[in-house]
Amino acid sequence: MHINFAMWRKASWQLIKMDDKKEWDALDVISKWLIATRSAVTLVTVYSCVIAGILAARVGGFSWLPFIIVTLGLFIAHGTNNILNDYTDFNRGVDHDNYFRAQYGVHPLVQKFWNNSDSIRWFIVSGALATSAGVYALFYTQFAVTTISLFAFGALVLLAYTYPFKYWGLGELMIFLIWGPIMITGVYFVLTQTWNWNVVLAGVPFGLSVASINIAKHIDKRDADAAKGVGTFPVRVGEAAARRVNQAAVLLIYLVIAYLVFVPRYFTPVMLVVFLAYKPALAVIAVMNKPKPAQSPDGWAFWPIWFSGFAFEHNRKFGGYLILGLIADALLQRFLPTFWVW
Repeated sequence: MHINFAMWRKASWQLIKMDDKKEWDALDVISKWLIATRSAVTLVTVYSCVIAGILAARVGGFSWLPFIIVTLGLFIAHGTNNILNDYTDFNRGVDHDNYFRAQYGVHPLVQKFWNNSDSIRWFIVSGALATSAGVYALFYTQFAVTTISLFAFGALVLLAYTYPFKYWGLGELMIFLIWGPIMITGVYFVLTQTWNWNVVLAGVPFGLSVASINIAKHIDKRDADAAKGVGTFPVRVGEAAARRVNQAAVLLIYLVIAYLVFVPRYFTPVMLVVFLAYKPALAVIAVMNKPKPAQSPDGWAFWPIWFSGFAFEHNRKFGGYLILGLIADALLQRFLPTFWVW
């Protein structure tokens, strides 16, 4: 076994398909963890933390050490949740019979790359690392009530997302809250020791873009979930209603940013750069106007992913422009504070 840096990079950016156990066994530990936890998706956690870090830097509250520790901890926590998600669904019988989850990426339990005991060990080690970062945040903020509350809520969602929240149709809401206002405001609080309601609102757009992926994925596998008794939001409200909610979520992303620019003027107009993501945004809205095709369209390489492919592409483009805008906005706020007095 050798360290495969190329696989680290690849697994961090795209979902990996692999059928040969010998190929899996030859991978290093980090590569296996990145693939098993679907790190191409968990990268959204890093985006949320970077957003919080930039907002903290804007007010002079940024510090590298707590930022790195908390970001790594949350990234690992997200991966830990995915390990638990696969373990729970596999042992509840959901991920069997060529279920949706096993079709778009490596599922170590389904493919017998590891067994339940292995999965539990990976969960414990990942969970311990994530928890240690949370404990650091508690000490760093002197056990502030806000930190304790956010830490407790995050732990609750990590443990209860797959069951029962997802089964109750609440999983999508939890995704929005965690990767939007809670994570972004929480990291901001750890760095600055202050609470700002504009930061809470500033966390909404990215949280909506992440939730949009989750809703879209659950629409993609609605029939499979309904057959397995998994009551996701699209299962409970129907595909058509879920598609409309997703369209509204994408529109609300840009309305919230426009509000923060023009009403409280928390952001400078440079933040309107996010509207350059209009093409993938319109693509998501347009594709949601019709039900999922019965079979893969010609030239589509990601089946059975359909709606979630468009939502994922939008999240990547929007997230990139959002961070670019935040960097420019922070530089203007810090070094030219009177430039945008309007």
